[in-house]
Amino acid sequence: MRPYVIVNVAMSADGKISTRERRQVRISGKQDFSRVDRLKAESDAVMVGIGTVLADDPSLTVKSEECRNYRREKGFSINPVRIVVDSSARIPLEASVLHKGEGKRVIAVSGKAANTKISLLEEKATVLVSGEDDVDLPALMDALGGMGIRRIMVEGGGTLIAGLIGAGLVHEIYTFIGNIIIGGRDAPTLSDGNGFISEPLFPRLSLLEAQRIEEGILLHWKVMQ
Repeated sequence: MRPYVIVNVAMSADGKISTRERRQVRISGKQDFSRVDRLKAESDAVMVGIGTVLADDPSLTVKSEECRNYRREKGFSINPVRIVVDSSARIPLEASVLHKGEGKRVIAVSGKAANTKISLLEEKATVLVSGEDDVDLPALMDALGGMGIRRIMVEGGGTLIAGLIGAGLVHEIYTFIGNIIIGGRDAPTLSDGNGFISEPLFPRLSLLEAQRIEEGILLHWKVMQ
């Protein structure tokens, strides 16, 4: 059974999730941070692409004591499984996600990843090899489901999200739209990659909820399968 996948992103009013330099930008505030922390705490795993790790060096840990207590009461590790999709195994061995906080880590690589780097990563994480040049996302989801992971929160970036949407692997999307303009034709968006050029192939969404949070708005979408 493949996991249920929820994408969560914060974007500017013009649809950018960071600057053209891939520099992290604070788009939402404390209320939305708390919502995201709860969403993470309720998930079996949190997933990001290698671009997010290289740009932001996130730990992907649960931040609030309330959410950590929630996981303790459920008998879970304090942090969900942290998954990095990294076709070429570019993740630095000192990356925060490999060291900060307790819990299991998974690095998903493709067949082109160097065996020497895989061996080093295996000292810190479970390494899953899937696909030849790029990680085979459907096969990865099959493997993660086989590990007992039932619910994954995806935090970025645009290339990974585009791949998951294109493969029909995303079930829900939360988009917080903030009150800033970032601009830049090369600034990343929620769904990068090659895009969809034929209207019948455009993924369709059903709006479940719209909620004002501080100076922005949160849109909760269901992906039409």
